[in-house]
Order: sequence, then C-alpha cells, then structure tokens
Amino acid sequence: MTDRDWDDDSEYHNAVDRAERATRVGWAVIAGTTGVLGCVLIAMAIVCVVAVVACVYVVMAADY
Repeated sequence: MTDRDWDDDSEYHNAVDRAERATRVGWAVIAGTTGVLGCVLIAMAIVCVVAVVACVYVVMAADY
C-alpha cells in the first residue's frame, strides 16, 4: 500500500511547476529571438544607408 492520502495533489503541483517553468523558458526564447531579429534589422538598415551614401558619393565624385 502507499502512504499517500487519496487527496494528495503533489503530482499535480509538480506538473503545474514544470508547466510554469516551460512557459517562462518559452517566453525568454521568444523575447531573445525578437531582440536578436530587431538588432539584425537595425544593422541591415544601417548597412543599406551606408551603401546608398557610398553610391551617391561615387556618382558625385565621378561627375566632376
């Protein structure tokens, strides 16, 4: 026989704790991915602006 009562909710609480932990990890991954993608987007925008400015400089310098 087992020593646990019929109303022992320890397994339920363990499952809830694991689910909460998984939810926290999931949201952390989502936030991290969003942050990295935002940084990449900003870096790409800066590279594009620099490329446009460089092209304009080359066109202006060639047109003496």
